Amino acid sequence: MRIYETMFIIKPDVPEEERNNLVEGVKKFLEERLGAQVENVDRWGIRKLAYKIGKYFEGDYTVIYFRSNGQGLDQLENYFKVHPDFMRWQTFRREDLEKKERKAARAKKEAESSSQEGQQEGASEEKVE
Repeated sequence: MRIYETMFIIKPDVPEEERNNLVEGVKKFLEERLGAQVENVDRWGIRKLAYKIGKYFEGDYTVIYFRSNGQGLDQLENYFKVHPDFMRWQTFRREDLEKKERKAARAKKEAESSSQEGQQEGASEEKVE
């Protein structure tokens, strides 16, 4: 499964409880509709925008990291379009995190194989004596 990051901005005039429900709704959509595994939800809170969007100078930022096979990401796009409280959104494939994960797994595998070889050599030396 591939690693993705989706960032979205919710209008700041939406009540806090409703903003929390929107974030939970995105998380639930990812898990139930797309079969994704949500790994991290990072709420940044209300921040100043780089530029004015509509009548807003600030927005509630959220970043979600998830694993998915990539199918159905267009459905996620439509989910954001249907809900008028989302101002902006973007989803990225995080190849850098995938490479880092593969590199760590490869290093772990090499360490395990070298430790097994060391144990086998130690056992064969004991038999010789």
